[in-house]
Amino acid sequence: MLPQDFLERMERMLEADYPAFLESYEKERYRALRLNVQKADRETFAARAPFALAPVGWSSAGFYYGKEDAPGKHPWHDAGVYYIQEPSAMAPAEYLTAAVKEPERERILDLCAAPGGKSTQIAAAMRGRGILVSNEIHPARAKILSGNIERMGIANAMVTNETPQRLAEVFGGYFTGILVDAPCSGEGMFRKNEDACGEWSPANVKLCAARQDEILDCAAAMLAPGGRLVYSTCTFAPEENEGSVVRFLARHPEYAIEETERYPGMSSGVPEWFEGAGEDIRRTIRLWPHRVRGEGHYLAVLRKVCAGGGEREQNRGPAVRCGTHDAQPGLSAKDRKDPKKGCAEFLEFARGALTEKAFEYFCAETNYLRFAEQLYRFPEGMPAVKGLRVLRPGLHLGAVRKNRFEPSHAFALALSKERVLRAADFPADSPEIRRYLAGETFPCAGEKGWYLIAADGYGIGWGKLSGGVMKNHYPKGLRRI
Repeated sequence: MLPQDFLERMERMLEADYPAFLESYEKERYRALRLNVQKADRETFAARAPFALAPVGWSSAGFYYGKEDAPGKHPWHDAGVYYIQEPSAMAPAEYLTAAVKEPERERILDLCAAPGGKSTQIAAAMRGRGILVSNEIHPARAKILSGNIERMGIANAMVTNETPQRLAEVFGGYFTGILVDAPCSGEGMFRKNEDACGEWSPANVKLCAARQDEILDCAAAMLAPGGRLVYSTCTFAPEENEGSVVRFLARHPEYAIEETERYPGMSSGVPEWFEGAGEDIRRTIRLWPHRVRGEGHYLAVLRKVCAGGGEREQNRGPAVRCGTHDAQPGLSAKDRKDPKKGCAEFLEFARGALTEKAFEYFCAETNYLRFAEQLYRFPEGMPAVKGLRVLRPGLHLGAVRKNRFEPSHAFALALSKERVLRAADFPADSPEIRRYLAGETFPCAGEKGWYLIAADGYGIGWGKLSGGVMKNHYPKGLRRI
């Protein structure tokens, strides 16, 4: 049951298009997944996939699948080969990363990141280079975000649990790109999530719009001159869409709406829907469920105009200096050798487990961070973690316990069988993989030691072979009964 106030407003907005919009709610929603291009290429994946796929027009790695399929139950999902994601929700990160040419120079923030679909999409475009900060204000949702960062094998992300205001205090003018997928009234998800209907009200729309203004102001303070900010919502409300952008530009004249490519079926923002909107609001983008194969979405690409040019140059405020932030220091040479502080045990493990090329990549001497027993490898130049609530400072390598190293599940998911010296690779539908995901041991031939367990070549976790039995190190919380 759609709210009556919502229906009346949509009829005023859409006029002749309203019947088609209403009819879309009687149709089956579209289901999609997005390939993790750090683990597989598009052509190989499409050819091998055990379910029928069709491309999502605006995402180079996006595919529709049928309602009869269950990709979330397939071992490839556990291996982080793909992320199940609503197709329209793939658009904002695609527009943000379209400008990424040299990933190693990028510092990107996903400000409202949970559950992690857009963060993992950004990370895939960065190909493991540069710095990604994925933030979520709610602790429980931040843990879900961290888990998805782990599952997708992302090594260059720092996951934080902070308010936008706190991050703005720390990262003035620091980021080259920011995504604000703002909390909203969720009108675009009514077909997918019926609970959202019961939570909707005109008052909540106004509340969300005010909150979006606050979040966008924080984002504005953190973007470097020349940087790109993508604002998105999953609602139809003009107050939260065109209105949020119009109010933002009024407060921040150093920004301009960027002209971008619009994919087939996408519509423009409508200036007539919000008082004070100019013709430039038509550069923003709307996705309607009766025009595209996806749910409702809105996005705007905003550029922070640098000194020396830009269409809004005459109205710019004071020049904003590109901010800096102290980089996280790695373990010193002395600490690296200290059994209580260092990583000698990890290096010993890595020499016996990784190929020479993988050892060079994962064992940069300056990029280690240790918390008690836990050892992390952080991306070069990562911001210092002191003073921030950080859930995941880079890639979790494992734990040092009683002078021995135990590799983490996150480390396994960041590897492929080509990067390790010992891998136990089985078909995804094999008894060995079923037993492994259930937390059971299974017989296996080979020399004793740690093995990367793989499903169809995709790393899925660790096992340790001893006496012809593969001992299971799949995390208990992830096991299937």
